[in-house]
Amino acid sequence: MALEKLVATIKARSNIQTIAIAHSTDISLIQAAKQAIEKGIASFIFVGPVAIMETLVKEAEFTDELANKFTFVNASTDKESARQAVQLVAEGKADALMKGMLATSTLLKAVLNKEMGLRTGKVLSHLAAFSFKGNERLLFLTDAAMNIAPDLKEKVEIVQNAVDAVRKIGIDKPKVAALAAVETVNPSMQATLDAASLTQMSKRGQITDCVVDGPLGLDNAISEESASQKGISSEVAGRADILMAPSIEVGNVLYKSLTYFGGAVVGGIIVGAKAPIILTSRTDKVESKLLSMALAISSIEVNR
Repeated sequence: MALEKLVATIKARSNIQTIAIAHSTDISLIQAAKQAIEKGIASFIFVGPVAIMETLVKEAEFTDELANKFTFVNASTDKESARQAVQLVAEGKADALMKGMLATSTLLKAVLNKEMGLRTGKVLSHLAAFSFKGNERLLFLTDAAMNIAPDLKEKVEIVQNAVDAVRKIGIDKPKVAALAAVETVNPSMQATLDAASLTQMSKRGQITDCVVDGPLGLDNAISEESASQKGISSEVAGRADILMAPSIEVGNVLYKSLTYFGGAVVGGIIVGAKAPIILTSRTDKVESKLLSMALAISSIEVNR
């Protein structure tokens, strides 16, 4: 499975990174952190009400051997947890930020703080990684959670953010499929015009270190047989590493379809900030949280 392969790649680097979790007040967060520590890929700073976090750590049955791989930082409210966790990353005391039991808007407000935030001037975008049972290859999707209706300029940054992160994971020249409802350029469908522009910009070096092709439908982006039947021949068709959604609605529905219908384990991070931001749902299982952590750790040197 792709998750195990990614963990093995991280361990081979012998460079343990520290993740600050804002408002670590849920047992699944603590359990995922425990697994990451046991696998030797991360250490943690748990930020939140210390009494609650100590109880959760005890419930998760951390051994004495694991006790030196995490610390507590007290914060009584979710807003204070977000502020302190972001500050830890900004000051270099942690390498990645993770959303705990607080609203995404609360965390992002701290991330975008002008005085002590993690801004870089780039567009912030969401990158999801899907791990399918019996398949060692990760499939990536952007942007399913941040940018509602990105224009062409924003799409260029979204693609570049994703490519920079994916390259660090080990795919030197990712294949990016710019998705649309049809495979031909239609002046009445903005998604096809943007996809064609992204393709040309990739060819001319305006988007670097990847191959972009589009417009492509989902079927011929991931299925060589489908691409062949429709007479589509390109480096990307049927072999896409990254799926570029034309809008947040498309991205979000595809994200949830792959998870619920496809049975994929999904991890998600925000890229484009000074450090990767691990963005998980409160309902995500431990395995998904672990994949998100591994995804962030893999991309740290790209984002910082």
